[in-house]
Amino acid sequence: MDLFDGGETEGKEQVRERIEALRREVEHHTYLYYAKDAPEISDAAFDSLMRDLRELEAANPEFFDPSSPTQRVGGYVGDQFAPVRHEKRMYSLDNAMDLAELDAWFDRVEEFFGELPALNCELKIDGSGIALTYEDGVLVRAATRGDGTTGEDVTVNVRSIRDVPLRLRAEGLEGVAREGSLEVRGEVYMPKSSFESLNRAAEEEGRPAFANPRNAAAGSLRQKDAAVTASRDLSTFVYAIADESSVSAAGQSDLLAWMGESGFHVNPDVERCSSRGEVREFCEHALELRESLPYEIDGVVVKVDSFALQTAMGFTSRAPRWAIAYKFPPEEKTTVLRDITVQVGRTGKLTPVAELDPVVVAGSTVARATLHNEDEVVRKDVRIGDTVVIRKAGDVIPEILGPVASLRPGSAVPWRMPEACPSCGSAVIREEGEVDYRCISIDCPAQSVERLIHWVGRGALDIDGMGEEIVGRLVEVGRVTDVADYYTLDEDELAALDMGRLNKEGQPIRLGRTVAKKLVDQIDQSRLRPLARVLFGLGIRHVGKATAETIAAAYGTIDALMEATEEDLAAVEGVGPKIAHSISAFLHTPKNAEVIARLRKNGVVMADEPADGGNELAQTLEGLTFVLTGALVESGMTRDEAASELKARGAKVSSSVSKKTSYVIAGEAAGSKYDKAVSLGVPVLGEADLMTIIETGNPPAAS
Repeated sequence: MDLFDGGETEGKEQVRERIEALRREVEHHTYLYYAKDAPEISDAAFDSLMRDLRELEAANPEFFDPSSPTQRVGGYVGDQFAPVRHEKRMYSLDNAMDLAELDAWFDRVEEFFGELPALNCELKIDGSGIALTYEDGVLVRAATRGDGTTGEDVTVNVRSIRDVPLRLRAEGLEGVAREGSLEVRGEVYMPKSSFESLNRAAEEEGRPAFANPRNAAAGSLRQKDAAVTASRDLSTFVYAIADESSVSAAGQSDLLAWMGESGFHVNPDVERCSSRGEVREFCEHALELRESLPYEIDGVVVKVDSFALQTAMGFTSRAPRWAIAYKFPPEEKTTVLRDITVQVGRTGKLTPVAELDPVVVAGSTVARATLHNEDEVVRKDVRIGDTVVIRKAGDVIPEILGPVASLRPGSAVPWRMPEACPSCGSAVIREEGEVDYRCISIDCPAQSVERLIHWVGRGALDIDGMGEEIVGRLVEVGRVTDVADYYTLDEDELAALDMGRLNKEGQPIRLGRTVAKKLVDQIDQSRLRPLARVLFGLGIRHVGKATAETIAAAYGTIDALMEATEEDLAAVEGVGPKIAHSISAFLHTPKNAEVIARLRKNGVVMADEPADGGNELAQTLEGLTFVLTGALVESGMTRDEAASELKARGAKVSSSVSKKTSYVIAGEAAGSKYDKAVSLGVPVLGEADLMTIIETGNPPAAS
């Protein structure tokens, strides 16, 4: 019978019911395929159901539902992602780097409760954190982890990920304990095979490759076009909820069961353990599984299972006390060292670099690794042709541990630093007491490029978007030869910049108007950076951020600094003769002085105005030494900005903790400096204390 025979209203109701039935059927099979890995129908049959649903929805737009399975892939999102404040803070986890540190955590838990409670062990997925918000069972928002308090709205992109339920299954809704919204949390990851395919395609198209699957997942999640995200084959595992009271679960194991019933993709490798031995066995098993899994893991997360007991233990300023991340030891591989090349840095430093047969280590392909200096090469006795053992320090930086001596070819000979710079051919020297060789030619092309890259980097002039590739092309075409040239660039010429690659049609790829406009805006903003940033950006040897701030505070303007004698500079506290000589020699080199003059001509201020329109702040923090560690979330300040506020009030800000440290200010994910402060008995303050100090200008009251 025709659906519309017997009255339009009755026919429309039948169409609506058919659409709803198809939606439930597609959701059911999506759940079986992604969450349970147990499909009941073929891909062709699933495609047929989806096609029928799309056709019915297109013919009946009045029944549109944003949570329909057909609405996963959206269109263009826009230039920015809106900020989203999480229901509750997303904490980081403390790490146990070995079994001894894991045992120490067991001891703390056991001491707190008098015995070791039931623990839940899960694989630590190496992906990008995500928070999913559901209202009345329907996905309404997805946000990145961000700084733990505020993330970015990536809802449209997350809707394109096939294993994210757009609405909770009926079984899951029965376990929701209160009305309103609930926020579940997990990890977006990219399977190893998809990561390899993505990088192969990038190589073929001349695009930069992703460093590892975690970066690929994070980058794919923040694409402006959700169709691009959908093409990247992302997946999720969920494992947490912002507010445990929002579901009927007594603990972590109950929560994971509820999540599975609700339609979420839950990792199957999870175990409830009752002893230390069982946890260790799980960790050993996970390490054995690591290589064979289709996704990257970097450890095991151990949690007190009971939510009531978790609440009793609570949190530190940076992490829950009831959980620990046991990190796997660095993965080690062997490969052949084919050559040792020499890289010239911005200060003329020569660094030997190992050129390797590509090998996958900790999720990414490694083809090069620094050897630091000639002494390190000699100490490790690595030679061209050796089979070497390589790992990633902290699962990030490739590091050569040493050669496999039994596999050394007879032709391998000890390596020595070349006597001439590989970039300009000038002689290289090694000053007494130093481990590094340096090229002493000021016209060395390699140093010029490195200096240009350093100038635009964070901590220096911070010209966002002016990356190595763009700088390299500007140098290659002869448009930029020194940092003053940045301030003569205009939007039209940047937009037309040939990036040295061809598109699929064989036409040159241009930088484009959008990027060019952003770069010109960033260059304009950089003209007003503080003097300390300019001094650091110039790349003067021995002048890091702290020294640059000391010099800027002492002289205030580049003109006053250039008039200072070497003796004057050496008299500044924290400078001394060696740094003074380096600064004076740099500023009075004619080429450098000419560049500084052109910077001034092109509008770079290079002078600091006194705070508050000329009124110096009261030096109420004079004599106190602060150390900043972790991310500052609530204030939105960077650590550099917070340090500047403290210094403006007379404080000293150090990069290391000692017994002389007055206070350590610990933000989110505070690291070893926090631990050292605790061990030394140095007072630790939170971000709220920092804001009080800045607002009042007064140090914390003695307790």
